[in-house]
Amino acid sequence: MANPAPGFAKHPNHKILLDTGPDAVTVRHGDTLIAMTTTAVLLREDGYPTRAYIPRGDVTATLAKTDKTTHCPFKGDTVYFNVVADGTEVGNGAWSYEAPYDEMADIKDHVAFDDRFEITIG
Repeated sequence: MANPAPGFAKHPNHKILLDTGPDAVTVRHGDTLIAMTTTAVLLREDGYPTRAYIPRGDVTATLAKTDKTTHCPFKGDTVYFNVVADGTEVGNGAWSYEAPYDEMADIKDHVAFDDRFEITIG
């Protein structure tokens, strides 16, 4: 691997499962539709709730990149976005891994949303 995740070497028992099944995923903020897709990547990580990573092309809201970044030793560096729809802005409400580690390549060009959004899977 050209860009392996250092977290798995340090914590070999940590599990992250990626599921690219056919489940429909809908993201809403109140009554406003933010995203809808049947090609989400569901990420199940030990100790965290399941997150739906939505292809950017399936997000109908505007994503405005912010200065916030974080790092995950299993997934890589994040960038954050303000989510703007119907005149409402949710600050740093979504994130993406633009250059994830090799093991997480399936979430590249996808966006996840925080708990201020209603995310329906299935």
